[in-house]
Amino acid sequence: MSKVFNFGKNWINFSKFIDENRIELATNSLTNLIDVDLKNKSFFDVGCGSGLSSLVALRLGAKVVAIDNDENSIISTTNLFNKFSLNKNYTIKKESILDEKFLRKLKKFDVVYSWGVLHHTGEMWKALENCSLKVKKKGKLVLAIYNDQGGASRRWYLIKKSYVSSPKIIKFLLIAFFFIFFETRSFIIKLLRFQNPLPFNDWKNKKKNRGMSVIHDLVDWVGGYPFEYSKPEEIFNFIKKRGFSLDNLKTNAGGHGCNEYVFTKN
Repeated sequence: MSKVFNFGKNWINFSKFIDENRIELATNSLTNLIDVDLKNKSFFDVGCGSGLSSLVALRLGAKVVAIDNDENSIISTTNLFNKFSLNKNYTIKKESILDEKFLRKLKKFDVVYSWGVLHHTGEMWKALENCSLKVKKKGKLVLAIYNDQGGASRRWYLIKKSYVSSPKIIKFLLIAFFFIFFETRSFIIKLLRFQNPLPFNDWKNKKKNRGMSVIHDLVDWVGGYPFEYSKPEEIFNFIKKRGFSLDNLKTNAGGHGCNEYVFTKN
């Protein structure tokens, strides 16, 4: 069996940088995406990671259930809630969306939210199915799934699989290589377009996008294995067959990031 990436370790490191500014940016991102008043709504965060999205939902008045199968993510989320919220209307559990015995014990939710997680479970379509079953009628299913880039996605699969099996020095060199590669490519493209080629605005925009960090996102991207991906129409058709309609879709224009979806249960 192949090794898997230590997502929780990356997120607990990132959580040290979370402050009120990042929380505000993440709040803007979540409210713009979902466009639902979360006060007194039930919110199921599948793969809570650092806990930032769950914290945002909690501070917006939601009743939060946050799960992750990584102990470090549970620690990060718990610490974040204790530090930034007086609201105790939440449950944090070390569980997997693939555990059907656990899911049978759960009620349905007004919002089921899973940003950039299900494609790392090793069973993405089963995870999608299980998420869809936990949405109330007229509730929202909010997803972010890696885009299928064809050959590029197959190559990234091999890179990620190699990363998790490599010693620390190789992991460090891979991160350094891709940081230089992405920044150099961006620099050249901007020069050719007669734009400011310096990266600082891009880094600032990354922080605005859900309050995230350039380096922690890069580590997650290069090392994130298991790794699956899908074209937007595949996700749309799969979820539509389960009684949902599409409210919002934000694609990444063929890039290597996530396509974002908001569905409503009919």
